[in-house]
Amino acid sequence: METVVSVTNAQATANFVKEPHQRNMPSHEVHRLLGYTPEQLFDLVADVDRYPEFLPWWTEAKICKREGNVYYTEQVVGFGPVRERFDSKTVLRRPERIDVTSSGRPFQHFHLVWQFNSVSTKGCRVVLKADIEFRSRILQDAFGWRLAGETRRIIAAFQSRANQIYG
Repeated sequence: METVVSVTNAQATANFVKEPHQRNMPSHEVHRLLGYTPEQLFDLVADVDRYPEFLPWWTEAKICKREGNVYYTEQVVGFGPVRERFDSKTVLRRPERIDVTSSGRPFQHFHLVWQFNSVSTKGCRVVLKADIEFRSRILQDAFGWRLAGETRRIIAAFQSRANQIYG
C-alpha cells in the first residue's frame, strides 16, 4: 500500500501560485494501491446511500434523482457541532472514474474526482483529487487547511469498507 499526497494551497507556502479567481482553495490528491478490482472500488464509491455507515462526518446521504450515469444527492456532513447540508451531482464512468460536484451552500467550489486504474495483478491504483472552497470565510479558515488529512481519512475509510465487504 502506498500513499502520496500533493497539496496545493496558496496560504500554505509562498512557492505556490494562487490563481486570480481563487480565494484560498486547497487542492489535494491522494494515491493508494489497493488489492481490489477497479469495479469493486468503483461500486463502493458510487454507493453514496451507504456513506453514513462508514465515512467520518457523513450523517445523511440520499440519492434524489437518477438520469442514466448521473445522480443527484442530498448529503449532510458534521464537524463537531457544525452540520452542513449540501446537494451534489455525481457522474459515473464505470469503472474508471467518478466526478462529484457541488456549487450550492456551503461551497463556493466543490469537485472530487475518483479514478480507478488497474495495476496488473497487484489490484487497483485509486486516485482521489479534491478541490474544495467554502463560501464562508469562517468555514474555509476552520476546515480548508485540514483537507489533506481528511482526504487521506476518506481513502482509509473506503479501504476499511472494502476489507469488510470483499475480505
